[in-house]
Amino acid sequence: MSSPPQPPASGAAPTQIAGQQSAPATSVPSTPGLQGYTPSRSQTNSMAVVSLITGAVSVFGHLVLPGIGGGTLALIAIVTGVIARGEIKRSGEQGMWMATVGILLGILHLLVIALIFIFLIGAIFVIGGWALLHH
Repeated sequence: MSSPPQPPASGAAPTQIAGQQSAPATSVPSTPGLQGYTPSRSQTNSMAVVSLITGAVSVFGHLVLPGIGGGTLALIAIVTGVIARGEIKRSGEQGMWMATVGILLGILHLLVIALIFIFLIGAIFVIGGWALLHH
């Protein structure tokens, strides 16, 4: 059998309740899978974020301003993406992929607008030619 616990002497550490711990020995927990990993201390370039967001929402710009809203947002995505890539190369900030995706989305959107415009002009000529032939 075990003997009953002895009361702490004056000057001894206070009693610990089960599950209670003292201050940790290190400020960072041990993460063996992340050894050699150094987190980036630089921040993300804000122009890259603007480029990505405007490129992604440029499709919905036609709801706000039909005809020009989406094209304007696509141009903003391209311009801010190009500016962001230049700033990132100089400063070493994060966000190169965001700027690149924003540029690509903006270019893709402008290409779709151009194709739709060409199709509509072609359709007008075809319908007009058909109307002249059958008049």
